[in-house]
Amino acid sequence: MVPVTTECEVAVGVLTAAFADDPVCRWLLPDDGIDAARVFRPVVEQSAGQGELVVDPDGTAVAVWLRRGAEAPAGDGTPLPDELARLTAFMILTEQRHPVGREHLYLAFLGVVPGAQGSGTGGRLLRDRLARADVERLPAYLEASSARSRAFYERHGFRTTGDPITLPAGPRLWPMWREPRP
Repeated sequence: MVPVTTECEVAVGVLTAAFADDPVCRWLLPDDGIDAARVFRPVVEQSAGQGELVVDPDGTAVAVWLRRGAEAPAGDGTPLPDELARLTAFMILTEQRHPVGREHLYLAFLGVVPGAQGSGTGGRLLRDRLARADVERLPAYLEASSARSRAFYERHGFRTTGDPITLPAGPRLWPMWREPRP
């Protein structure tokens, strides 16, 4: 078994590569001098702590799931550095649309390194966890960051819920929900 710290570092590396050209990531981190790992690492570590982080054995794909309760999570009150002000805006806007009132899985990130995209690895990671969610009777939620990813998630049973989230002077995200299947 890979140690969690190593697994987290692999996951952060995969996400950094996978999201390098993503419109939301480019909006969040417009200055190439900001390390994308600062955005990914806390969520990856939280997912690992919940036992929900999945790193493909070949190290080319990762799924970062979080279990969410019926209530909205309370922030820890720690202000983010000024250079991450867009991340604060992103978190506020997405949290306002995040479903409450029902326990569910939240897919924070699903990433595949560029050379392995289109190989089916990401879809396999998604199908595997959704199959377990179906057994557990857990719905799932995510925000798709592009029309392409939105179509991908629709093929896996997710449906858009409401209007897109529009980031200030930035791209849109589509909130998506999937009920467990019988």
